[in-house]
Amino acid sequence: MAQCRITEIFYSLQGESRTVGLPTVFVRLTGCPLRCGYCDTEYAFYGGQKMDISDIVEQVAAYKPRYVCVTGGEPLAQPNCIPLLTALCDLGVEVSIETSGAMDISKVDPRVIRVMDLKTPGSGEESKNRYENIALLESKDQLKFVICHREDYDWACETLAEYQLSDRCEVLFSPIHGELKPADLADWIVEDNLPVRMQLQLHKYLWGDEQGR
Repeated sequence: MAQCRITEIFYSLQGESRTVGLPTVFVRLTGCPLRCGYCDTEYAFYGGQKMDISDIVEQVAAYKPRYVCVTGGEPLAQPNCIPLLTALCDLGVEVSIETSGAMDISKVDPRVIRVMDLKTPGSGEESKNRYENIALLESKDQLKFVICHREDYDWACETLAEYQLSDRCEVLFSPIHGELKPADLADWIVEDNLPVRMQLQLHKYLWGDEQGR
C-alpha cells in the first residue's frame, strides 16, 4: 500500500487563497527541499508519521469536509503525494495543493486546484523557481507571491508583466506577516492598478503561529 509521511491532519479555516475563511481539512506532508527565510512551518521539515493513503483518506473523510488542502513543507517532494491527491479527489470534494513552485506540477490530478508560489528574492530561494510550471497553470489555479519588501514587490510586478500571469490564472500578493505593513502593500497595488488579489493570512490573525491551526 502506498504511503506518505504526514506531519498532521487537522480541520480549521482556510487562511489563504480563494477559499479563505471556509472550513477545510488540511493534510500536511513532511519534508521540504527549500529553506525560505520567512518559513512558518519549519516543524514540518522532519519527523512525521508514515501512513497508508487509504488511512489518510479515511481520516479526512471522517470530517465530512467540502474542502481539502494538501500542504507542507513541500508536499510534491514526496512522490506518493500524486496518488494521494487523486484519492482525495475521488471523495467528491474540492482539493487544493499548496506548492512552492520548485517541483514539477505536471502529474497533479487535473481536478486539483494548484496554489503555487513564485519565490521572490526576499525569500532567499528565488533560484529554485521552476518557471516551466507557469505554462501548466489554468484559470482554476492560483499563483502566489509572498512579498517581503518594496524590492520584492517590484520584482513581482516585473514577473507579472513578463509572463502575463494575470491572463493565465488568479494572482495573489501576500505581505510577510509582522514585517511588511499590509496597508503599504495595498497602497502599492492600488497605485499601480495591478490585476492581482491582495491576501492576508487569516490564521495568523486568529491563532498566531499555533501549530495545527
